[in-house]
Amino acid sequence: MSEITDFDALRRAMAENSEQPEGPARNARAEQLLAEAEKLDIPLAVIEALGHQLKVYNYSSEKAKMFVPFARLLRLWDERPEDFDAYEVHSLHWVFKWVSAGMLDQPHIPLASIEKWLGEMEHRYRLAGYSERAVRSAEFAVAAHVGDLARAERAYAGWLAADRDEMADCHACELHQQGGWLQRRGRYAEAIEVWRPVLEGEFTCAHEPHAVLASSLTPLLRLGRVDEARAHHLRGLRLVRAMESMRGAFADHVEFCALSGNEARALELLAERPAYFTDDGHPRSRLSFLEAVVLLMDRLVELGLAEERVPGPAGQAWTAGGLAAHARGEALALAAAFDRRNGTAYTSEQSRARMAQRPLVERLPLGVRSVRTAAATAMPPVTGPVATPVTGPPVPDGDLPALLARARRLSDTLQPDALEAWAAVRRAAQGAELAPYDRAELLDHEAMSRGEEGAELFERAAELYERAGDEGEALAARARGAYVRALAGDVDAALAAVAEPYEQVLALYAGDGTGLRQTASVVMSRARILMRRVHEAEGLVDAAVAERAEGAVREVLALVEGRAGDDVRLAARQAEAVAMLGELAAHGGDPQAAADLFARAAREFTDAGVPWFAVEYEARLAQLAHHLGDLAEAERALRAALEHGGAQLTPVGRAQLHLQLAEVVGGRGEAGEAAEHALEAAHWADEADEGPTLGAWARHQLGGLLVRQGRWAEAAEVLESALPDVSAHTHGDGAVVQTLWWLGDCLGELGEHRAAAERRLQAADIARHWPEQQDHATLAHLAATSLEAAGLAEEAGQAYARAGELWRAVGDVHGLVRSLRARAWLALRAEDGLAAARELMSAAVEDCAAALAASGGDEESRRRLTAELGHTHRQFGDLLARSGPAAFEEALAELEEAITVFASLGPDAVHARTGAELAAGWLAAELGRPDAAQARARAVLTAYETAPGDDETVTSRRAEAGELAQAARKAAD
Repeated sequence: MSEITDFDALRRAMAENSEQPEGPARNARAEQLLAEAEKLDIPLAVIEALGHQLKVYNYSSEKAKMFVPFARLLRLWDERPEDFDAYEVHSLHWVFKWVSAGMLDQPHIPLASIEKWLGEMEHRYRLAGYSERAVRSAEFAVAAHVGDLARAERAYAGWLAADRDEMADCHACELHQQGGWLQRRGRYAEAIEVWRPVLEGEFTCAHEPHAVLASSLTPLLRLGRVDEARAHHLRGLRLVRAMESMRGAFADHVEFCALSGNEARALELLAERPAYFTDDGHPRSRLSFLEAVVLLMDRLVELGLAEERVPGPAGQAWTAGGLAAHARGEALALAAAFDRRNGTAYTSEQSRARMAQRPLVERLPLGVRSVRTAAATAMPPVTGPVATPVTGPPVPDGDLPALLARARRLSDTLQPDALEAWAAVRRAAQGAELAPYDRAELLDHEAMSRGEEGAELFERAAELYERAGDEGEALAARARGAYVRALAGDVDAALAAVAEPYEQVLALYAGDGTGLRQTASVVMSRARILMRRVHEAEGLVDAAVAERAEGAVREVLALVEGRAGDDVRLAARQAEAVAMLGELAAHGGDPQAAADLFARAAREFTDAGVPWFAVEYEARLAQLAHHLGDLAEAERALRAALEHGGAQLTPVGRAQLHLQLAEVVGGRGEAGEAAEHALEAAHWADEADEGPTLGAWARHQLGGLLVRQGRWAEAAEVLESALPDVSAHTHGDGAVVQTLWWLGDCLGELGEHRAAAERRLQAADIARHWPEQQDHATLAHLAATSLEAAGLAEEAGQAYARAGELWRAVGDVHGLVRSLRARAWLALRAEDGLAAARELMSAAVEDCAAALAASGGDEESRRRLTAELGHTHRQFGDLLARSGPAAFEEALAELEEAITVFASLGPDAVHARTGAELAAGWLAAELGRPDAAQARARAVLTAYETAPGDDETVTSRRAEAGELAQAARKAAD
């Protein structure tokens, strides 16, 4: 690090240090610069270095250090005010406010000293001729902090009534404080409205909207405006993450996560900032952070996770329960210190109230995947939003007859929790004497719950049914056992096992020896077994296999169709048979017939009162409808599937349905609703916790939908969360490139140009292996644009050159010409770069003109190339004019070429032509040709004679033409 030898070098060094990240390193550099300033023996240098030190201390965790340099500055002002220039006089009075707030944040500074300082501030502001606005704002802060609400209201009113002047805080900061007071008074909607201009970007500053976004989170949750809360969290967290001084705002984000069911996300945030637990330079923000930690840890303890490992202060391992106790003790001790200083109990009361908050939302999906810490992994899953079917009042565990009756009722109506009801019967029947039929039913339903392992139990159940005298139910149980073998993969054995029960049940039914329900059960088991052959086939099914399966299915239909009455089981058999015919049509290559049959099956399941069985077929119907181009039917079917599934849907199933809906709804242009479905898909994929594949794809889609809406910060958070899990192996390298591409766009819009360049270069590196190189060229060009915006001129020039090679290779003249123009502008900035810039611009003109000459009869292509040529001449003229008076004549010639080219395009290029006319007019004026300048101005006004006056471009051009004409007339006179 070179020694500072003059005042200008000191100022450059301070400016460079101001651009560094907040923190101890920047503060230490400011201390070194003060020492260097003192060596220069220039009073103003010391004053500016002290001001710089004050600024970096204020925007760091070491705020307590700013009192010493301020006291020194104030002494210098009192002793030699003539050493201060106007800017430093203003700065000195400005930081009075920082010091006032800083004193309030330090509990060891007596309240009497703060009140005395407030009086000193008022006195000095009055002497300097400033308004009372900043003083009343500071008084309000003191009164609100100690809990003197009456005084706070008076000061608040005085603050708003006083005139805004140069000592008033910026609009953004003032609105933040004003909304914060309304929030504290429970007037949440009013607070959000006061913050609106900051939230919408009308007023900003170094720490806004960062702080307002954080402050708005809990009020929005309390108002039920959860979508806004989610968006503010994703936007705001991105802003505060890199700013060490914003611990209080960071704590608001932790609090939000704890109150919205995002405990795993909150733990991830704590892990990012271990120093926040112990940094003591700003006690009030530390108190805020500790309160949020307690809130979160108490929530984990409540969820039964007291012994789970969590992030905490460095130096030891922490459990949720241990950290809760530690953080509570630290927080209450800090609150008590403030209360001792203030002479009230207000801070402790507020602190306890914040730590005791209850969750406001069971789970608010955020769209980002949290790191699965031990505590996060142990969290209980969140169930679906739709209630399970009504199954009657609960039955005491010991009441065996009632439990048995309930289980039979649920089985007869095919309720989802029937097997659980039979499990309850089984528990209650331990050691009890049961009739053979009751025991048969118990074994039968236990076998159903075992899946492929239930074959032996079905046989035992069949034997008990026979002992009880129900031959038909015995045959049905054996048929079910045969189907289990098919599920295990042995279809031949299953067919052999079902053959005898099938023949026997038909004979029994013909002789009235058993009922329709039992017969239908056996016939359906046989059909299911034959359908396994269809399911196992690859591609089109063998005709003989399909014909035999269809015959079995139609036999079921012939048996039950129109005969179900109130029997739910028989109605479901009919619907299932229709669905099987749909599967056969799909395997046979008739998607329309399959769609019609699936739609009918879904209706019949729903009409039978068992809509959860319709879910699979609505989902299948949606896929077929999408394939057939009937997007409206696909959307209807997907919505129906979600509705019918209710709480019975698995998390994976729910995620898949929402993801398909996002695709369909997004395809018809509804990006907002599509994003909601993608968000739900990401949430339920995470709840399934079966690996990141589905969740990553949902986040990929969500990020793209947010990009379409211009929600750059939210999209960036989601895409960065998706990126580690989007894999070329699973999702394809196209998905990886698209994720990087979208992320680069977001980062560019957010002003993070270096990071945008990195993402775009990553994407380009993947795309360079593709046979089609258009995307590679586009990404290389975008990366060059980002590098240029990041101030990396050399790297940008190389990237533009590479992009130009790619554009030339793919035959895209527009991209090639634009890359040459960009390189020319970069070359002009270099020392002695005019020759290189002129050469590059000339090449752009030549390539564009050559492409235009070879473009043939495609009128649209010719017009686009003509416009490109016009813009190239225009930029060539601007570049030459920028290089200095020696090139003005040549610049004017290029602008005249541009005017001629744009004129050939007629009204479509009027704005481009008038822009070039004005540039040429001003250049003519510079060259001492007022008549030519006035002629250019008249040409612009003539071009817009019939144009509407409220068009922004037209209004601006007319005004500029008037200014040009007036300047030319003065020059002529």
